Amino acid sequence: MDIAPDKQNIDRVFSNTTYYIDFYQRQYKWNDEPVKRLLEDLFYKFNEEYDKYKNSDIPLDQLIAKYSWYYLNTYVTNLVEGKIYIVDGQQRLTTITLILIKLKHLAESSNSSLTDWVKNKITGHSGFKKEFWMNHELHKSAMQGLLDNIDADKIDVSSGITAQNMVQNFQIISKWMDIEFSDDLHKLESFIFFFLNRIVLINLSVEQTEVPMVFEVINDRGVKLKPYEILKGKLLGQIDKDELLILRLNEIWEDQVGKLNDFADDEIDEFFIYFLKAKLADSRGTAQKFDKDYHRVMFEEEYNVILKLKHNPKGVKAFLLNDFIYYTNLYKKVLDFYETFDEKQPYVFYNKLTDMSTQFLLILSACNINDPEEDEKIYLISRQLDRMFCLLQLQRSYNSNPFGTSIFKLSAEIRNQPIANIEATFNKALIQQLSDVRGVNVESVFSYGNFKDTGIELEKRFKRYFFARIEKFIADNTNMNMKHTLYDLIQNTGWKNGFHIEHILSYNDENYALFNNDEDVFERERNRLGGVLLLKGADNISSNNESYKKKLKSYANTLYWNETLREDTYKSKLDFKKMINNFSLNFRPINEFGPNELEERHRLLFEIVKIIWN
Repeated sequence: MDIAPDKQNIDRVFSNTTYYIDFYQRQYKWNDEPVKRLLEDLFYKFNEEYDKYKNSDIPLDQLIAKYSWYYLNTYVTNLVEGKIYIVDGQQRLTTITLILIKLKHLAESSNSSLTDWVKNKITGHSGFKKEFWMNHELHKSAMQGLLDNIDADKIDVSSGITAQNMVQNFQIISKWMDIEFSDDLHKLESFIFFFLNRIVLINLSVEQTEVPMVFEVINDRGVKLKPYEILKGKLLGQIDKDELLILRLNEIWEDQVGKLNDFADDEIDEFFIYFLKAKLADSRGTAQKFDKDYHRVMFEEEYNVILKLKHNPKGVKAFLLNDFIYYTNLYKKVLDFYETFDEKQPYVFYNKLTDMSTQFLLILSACNINDPEEDEKIYLISRQLDRMFCLLQLQRSYNSNPFGTSIFKLSAEIRNQPIANIEATFNKALIQQLSDVRGVNVESVFSYGNFKDTGIELEKRFKRYFFARIEKFIADNTNMNMKHTLYDLIQNTGWKNGFHIEHILSYNDENYALFNNDEDVFERERNRLGGVLLLKGADNISSNNESYKKKLKSYANTLYWNETLREDTYKSKLDFKKMINNFSLNFRPINEFGPNELEERHRLLFEIVKIIWN
């Protein structure tokens, strides 16, 4: 690789070169933190030197040679068709330009003879045109507004985040330097000499073919590049600039990234991790390689054989115009269902409530580009994932490590498969996990023997989720509306308005006697799902330790499942009776509650489980 390092001060950096911002460069994103850190470093060094020499009689243009130099960092450029493009360093160089603009205003207001010198470091002639040396072509209006000293709130920043950050950071710089110089012309002019002559940068000029590699390994001072920003440089840096314009590849990238990052900061990185795992990982161990440096791992030879993105402009164009657009749109589609409940795709939202984010991986894996079965696959995969997770939990067969391992095996098996093959693959995985836990070959995914003692070992949030699904089942099949949202039932755990698990059998002598005063048996039985309900905070507290008959009164006007214990639920409710008959469910009012009734309710829940997660 041909790299030509060149040590330069700012006077030389901004003398006769117009710097263009490449298409794949990120926006100017420095905020107050790196700007203030740069100012702190600069003025710490300057004030240290200035205090030494401020009383010297030597003219400033000679005295400045005695000041120590300050190394600011490296910036990287490449020459393409007569234009110098910034590969790395535009954050620093843009901030330096903002400092120069402020120095120009201060020099003008102080009638300093150095004004023209500073002006010439901001703009200059390039052919027939006067240009900013830092040529942010899309944001010239904002830069001109700053140069003309227009009030910040009147500067046009509609061109984007770069313009907005320029104006915000200029205000920080302006306030800082007003305090530093405070009408002290000698200090101001000393700083101008120091800033232009003693601040040193190293310019690395690289060949165009090496730009993607350099872009990856060199990061801006203060704001580390995100993986997707590095990936953008590695991909778009391979494409001829004319093709970038014609194909609008930069705009495509920014549009798709924006769609996902509007959902959450850097969501695009999450997308790439899921996408690469979905298409490249056949095991959990392989998948973990993409968790940190996916933008490097994906170019390793074993994966590049599939992706074909390394030193392959044709492959990059095909990827950006096809795979990237389709799969980011698919991911966004799933995100929308994930965020907001949709009756057409309810299981995506259900999986959010149980933190089953691996649905993104599985859906991306199964779908081909422009998949005609896309909606059906989203529905089936999200439903099957919920089913597998819940049936393992409800039959005391869930273990996070084997479950996580099975997900990546599933992903490999359903990758690019037609929908006809997917359900059987999930069933096979579920039966295998049930068999592994039980140590026998399981033939059915439903076993009351496995469900019989379920309850105490379940995490509280999952129990709330379980009863929320029972509640929705009853509401849907009796043409009633849910009394509370799924979110409230599952995730609202506040003392007053949150929902909590309520034991039907309280700690009292009457209930102990029902279980032969065996505390261990009593404790195990009362924690089974048939022995608990979901109640709102205040209702839960008010019924604590009461007898069952008193508790039964408090279950009125709570949740539908709770109310099925009461006689008035069965009076003149045709839809409820229709549901009972349609599904052959053993609902009945229960006026006394002991071991037999608890078992009855537990078995009833099992029958509903078989319907919901059939």
